[in-house]
Amino acid sequence: MIVKDYKGNELMEILDVDENSAMEQYAPVTHCLAVVMVGGDYLLGWNRWRKDWEIFGGCMEEGETMRECITRECLEEIGLSDLSVAYIGLMHLKLMPDYFSAECREEYGGLYGVKLQPDKLQEIERYRQDREEIGKIALLRDISTGERIAEIDKELLRNCRKISDATCAGYFFEDVCQKT
Repeated sequence: MIVKDYKGNELMEILDVDENSAMEQYAPVTHCLAVVMVGGDYLLGWNRWRKDWEIFGGCMEEGETMRECITRECLEEIGLSDLSVAYIGLMHLKLMPDYFSAECREEYGGLYGVKLQPDKLQEIERYRQDREEIGKIALLRDISTGERIAEIDKELLRNCRKISDATCAGYFFEDVCQKT
């Protein structure tokens, strides 16, 4: 286990598995997340429902591939469709009952990285669609010490060096691994 959050959810591991065969090898793959790097910092969204700062992403829709899911979620949550996303790996999670399920369960989720230039921040603020769930966005350095960052998401950021060493996406994190 890598980390357990205050609700009891656990990030068990990040698997180095081929993106195109992940859904055939592991089930259920239910969601995808994107670590978004802007310049030399991470971009996070304030989830109004969970009251946490989080990385971006969401549930897969019927018939979607993981890449289609993360592309759609990035369009909805950060308003950009012309993104180059880098597949990092497959997250293995043990989740407690919540509004998605009344049962404890194990799930998998695709983990991706997105690199953006700082000039994209104004475009993101202007075009992001899902303002009901994601109330505001901020760079990690601008989030107050007292504000809660989702523990699993924080651990994904903190362990970026480990993730990059285990996958072909090492270029994604090279500039910001020491920050978190």
